[in-house]
Amino acid sequence: MIERETIERIMAAADIVDVVKEFVTLRRSGANYKGLCPFHEERTPSFVVSPSKQLCKCFSCGKGGNVVHFIMEHEQLTYPEALRWLGRRYGIEVAEREQTDEERQAESLRESMLALNEWAGRYFAQTLSTTADGLAVGMAYLRQRGLRDDTIQKFQLGYSLSSRDALARDALAHGYSREMLLKTGLAYETERHELRDRYHGRVIFPIHSVSGRIVAFGGRILDEKSNPHVGKYVNSPESEVYHKGRELYGLYQAKHAIVRQDRCYLVEGYMDVLSMHQSGVENVVASSGTSLTEGQVRLLHRFSDNVTVLYDGDAAGIKASLRGIDMLLAEGLNVRALLLPDGHDPDSFARANDAAAFRSYITDHEEDFIRFKTHLLMSDAGTDPAARARLVGSIVGSISAIPGPIVRQMYIRECAARVDVDEKLIVAEVARMRREQKQTGEKNATPETAAEAPADVAPPAAPAAESEETAARMLVELIIKYGELPLSADNESNGSVSVAAYVRDELNTDKLQLPTPLFRRILDEAAAHAADTGFHARAYFTTHPDSEISLLAARLCEEKYHLSAMYTKTQQLAPENQRLAELVPRLVSDYKYAVVKGRMKQLLAALSDPDIAKDASRSLALMNEYKQISQVERIYARLLGDRVITPG
Repeated sequence: MIERETIERIMAAADIVDVVKEFVTLRRSGANYKGLCPFHEERTPSFVVSPSKQLCKCFSCGKGGNVVHFIMEHEQLTYPEALRWLGRRYGIEVAEREQTDEERQAESLRESMLALNEWAGRYFAQTLSTTADGLAVGMAYLRQRGLRDDTIQKFQLGYSLSSRDALARDALAHGYSREMLLKTGLAYETERHELRDRYHGRVIFPIHSVSGRIVAFGGRILDEKSNPHVGKYVNSPESEVYHKGRELYGLYQAKHAIVRQDRCYLVEGYMDVLSMHQSGVENVVASSGTSLTEGQVRLLHRFSDNVTVLYDGDAAGIKASLRGIDMLLAEGLNVRALLLPDGHDPDSFARANDAAAFRSYITDHEEDFIRFKTHLLMSDAGTDPAARARLVGSIVGSISAIPGPIVRQMYIRECAARVDVDEKLIVAEVARMRREQKQTGEKNATPETAAEAPADVAPPAAPAAESEETAARMLVELIIKYGELPLSADNESNGSVSVAAYVRDELNTDKLQLPTPLFRRILDEAAAHAADTGFHARAYFTTHPDSEISLLAARLCEEKYHLSAMYTKTQQLAPENQRLAELVPRLVSDYKYAVVKGRMKQLLAALSDPDIAKDASRSLALMNEYKQISQVERIYARLLGDRVITPG
C-alpha cells in the first residue's frame, strides 16, 4: 500500500491542467479550462478543468475527479498504478508500506516474469525485422496478410526462429534464469532436461494487460503442411502473470476508442483485431479463439455497456459461442450481433473496406442479440414441434439471464410474438429459470453471504431507498468537507464536539448506521481522527489510499445541494461552514426521517405478502411495528415541516 505521505506529495506536485493537457487540447474559459471530453465522443466541449480546485469534470458524461482519477480513467490504471504514473512524471519516489516476506517474494516473482516477457517481446520484434529468416518467413507472412509496418509496430508483432533453442540460449546469455523461462512458458523442458523454445518457427502475437505489460504470447505456425499434427496456434500457459480467462487480445490498444465510442466490437482471433485496427475500426478486442469467461465479460464491462459480436458465416461456430454470449447478457450489457457477408470474416472484410464502409455495414445490419438468436435457430427448427420447443427453451434461457426486469419483459413479449407461443407460458418459464438460478447461487454462496433469516422476523431490509441514499450522501458530504470542525464552538449544549463525532453519536443513539459500507467507513474514520492534531477531513479523504473513497470525496466536494425555495427565502444564509450547528442536526434528522419512511415501505410490502398474511401472529407483530413507526414518522414530519432538501 502506498503511504499517505507519498500520496500527499504527489497531489501537491501534480498540476491537473498540465497533466490533462497531455491528452486534451484545453482552452481558457474564465477561471477554468475547457476541452473535448476524452471519455466520450462529442463536438461541443463539455470537459472542464479547474486549476483552483484541482478537479476536472465532463458535464455531459459526468466523468472526472482529481488528477489521479483522471489518469485512472484515461489510462485505465488502478489507483496505485496511477499514483506511480504521476510519481514518475514528477520525479517522486513512490514509497509503499513494508511488505511481508510472502508479498515480497510474490512481487519479485511477478516482476521477474514480466521483465523476461518484455525482453522476449523485444527479442521477437527484432528477430522479425533484422534477421534473414524473420524477413523472409515471418515478415513475408504478415505482408501477405496485408499488415502495414505501423500496425506491426503498434502491436509489437514478432517472429521466433526455427531453431529449437535460439531464444532460450539468448535469454540465458542475458542473465535470465532457467526457472523464469519455464515459469513464463517461453521454454519447456524435454525428458533429457533440455530447454526448447515453445514458439520456434512461429509468428508472435504479444498479449498485453490493460496497463500495457506483456503477460503472454500467442504463436502461429507458418508451415502447416510440414507439421500436420501441430496446432496452428500455441499460447502461453497459465502462470502467475497470465490468466487466460481474464485477458482480451487488443484491449490495451483499443481501450481509449472503446470508451470514446461507448461500444466494443468482439471478434475471435488476432488477425481480426489487427485488420480492423488497420482499417480504422479500433474499438475491437478478441477472445483469442476461446469461449468467453466471466472474467473477460467483467473486464469488458469496465469500458462500455455496449458490445457488438461479429460473426462470419460459420453457423456451427456461431451456435457453439451462443452460451458464452449469455454471460454478456447476465452482466447487464447491451448485446448486439452482426453476421458478415458469406465468405468473409472480420479480417477479410476489414481488408476489403475502409472504416467508414465497415461502420456503415455494422449500423445497417447489426441487430439485437435475442432477435439474432431467434432468426438463427428458427431456420433449423422449421415446423418440428420438438425442435421448436428446444428453440424456445434456448431463447428463454437467454432472456432469463438479463438482470433488468423491464428489458426482460420487452424481450418476453417479442419472443412470444416471434415464436407464436402464449406470453404467459414464457413469463412462467423465465420465472422458473430465474428461481433455479437463484437457488443455485444460494447453494454456492458462503455462510457469510447467505446467512438464513429467522422465520419469525420480517424479511431482510431492502437496499436503501433513493431518499435515504440522498440524505446519507448529503451527511457524508459535510463529514468530508468539515468532519474535524467543531459543530459550534460557542454552543454549550454541543460543546466542542466535531461534526463527525456528532453524526456518529446521533446515529448510535438510535442504533442506526449509514446505508452503504463506503459511507460507514468514511464516518468511522472521520470520527476516529477528528481530534487528531492537524487532521483535515477534506485533504484526508481526497488523498485517501482507497480510490473509491478518494473519488467519492472529490466528487462530493464539487456537488452542490440546496434547500427548498421556501426555506432559503426565510433565512439569511451564511457560508456553509458557519452554519454547521444548524445544518448538521437538520441533515441528521433528514436521514432518520428517510430511514423511517423506508422501513414503513418495507413493512407494507411484507404485510402484502400472501405467505405472511397466512401467519396471524407474524402479521399482528408487523402491524404493531407499523403502528409504532407511523407515530415516529408523524413526529419527524412535524419537526421538519415542509422543508425539503433536494440535490442541485
